[in-house]
Amino acid sequence: MKPEDELQLPSNLPLTGTVIAVQANYYQVKLELSASPLLLCTRRALLKKMGQKVMVGDRVEVVEPDWAGGRGAISQVFPRHTQLDRPPVANAQQILLVFALEEPKIEPYQLSRFLIKAETTGLEVYLYLNKSDLLTPEQLLDWRKRLHKWGYDPVFISVHQAAIEQIQGQLDNKITVVAGPSGVGKSSLINYLIPNAKVRTSEVSGKLGRGRHTTRHVELFQLPKGGLLADTPGFNQPDLDCEPEELINYFPEARERLAVAHCQFNDCTHRDEPNCVVRGDWERYEHYLEFLAEAITRATLRDRTSDPEATTKLKTKRGKNQYEPKLETKKYRRTSRRSQQQGLQKFDEDG
Repeated sequence: MKPEDELQLPSNLPLTGTVIAVQANYYQVKLELSASPLLLCTRRALLKKMGQKVMVGDRVEVVEPDWAGGRGAISQVFPRHTQLDRPPVANAQQILLVFALEEPKIEPYQLSRFLIKAETTGLEVYLYLNKSDLLTPEQLLDWRKRLHKWGYDPVFISVHQAAIEQIQGQLDNKITVVAGPSGVGKSSLINYLIPNAKVRTSEVSGKLGRGRHTTRHVELFQLPKGGLLADTPGFNQPDLDCEPEELINYFPEARERLAVAHCQFNDCTHRDEPNCVVRGDWERYEHYLEFLAEAITRATLRDRTSDPEATTKLKTKRGKNQYEPKLETKKYRRTSRRSQQQGLQKFDEDG
């Protein structure tokens, strides 16, 4: 029996579904009808003219389904509830941040940076610490107490021991983004939750103590009990692109202080201002100061580059972006040989 016969749908009836993968100009769409197959779709020319981008996680309308060929066309993209640009995922509801306690060894600064990046999305953030079987119960308790002071209740897991049943209920009927550095076990976790996903995994590099990148693009995997899981490319240092004045709100322990008291100044940067309720003896305060300096530098450079009279310019060297001072116009420009020759000819004629 063909899918269109089983569902009793005419081929010209608009259908709705979710984009689960994007490859070049093709979009794999999972239709909301349970018995329907995946369709490989293109984007209607009108959407392209409108500049309508189609992202993984988008709810879309599909027309002209070719059931035999497994193809269709996207005619409409429904409004997004949420949107992430890095990674590009629409309608995600929560972030599952995965770190390894060992191999590679967890780094508090790196973990703090990932947590702040996750907080800037506005999504629910859940912290899962993998490879817990490599630590003693006393060490795990120490980490639990430490992270509780940060404002998080970590879940210790071990993919190798398959003791991760508690995760499954958290993921049902939601779009979840799995994030974290390379080599911490994200792909192994997805393969355990979704055996037919067959996400490629890799060992940790012996020289660097870090994982190799195995995920090349964003893709949604369907969970057995409903819900979609987005595996994202691993990276070691996510960019913190928030405004300096917003940064403090992404530290749960600082938010707790600000909820019960107020600083003397409304524009307090929580560095050296008097009567600041945030500044104090809490572990991540030094992280905040470093991130704040970075955010201020980024904002300053952004403002300069948006000004036609900017004194810096962005250059790319060896694949890395860096800002360099601008030279004054024409002041250091070298005179061309033609101009030099013309000048000599004019001098001879005058002489």
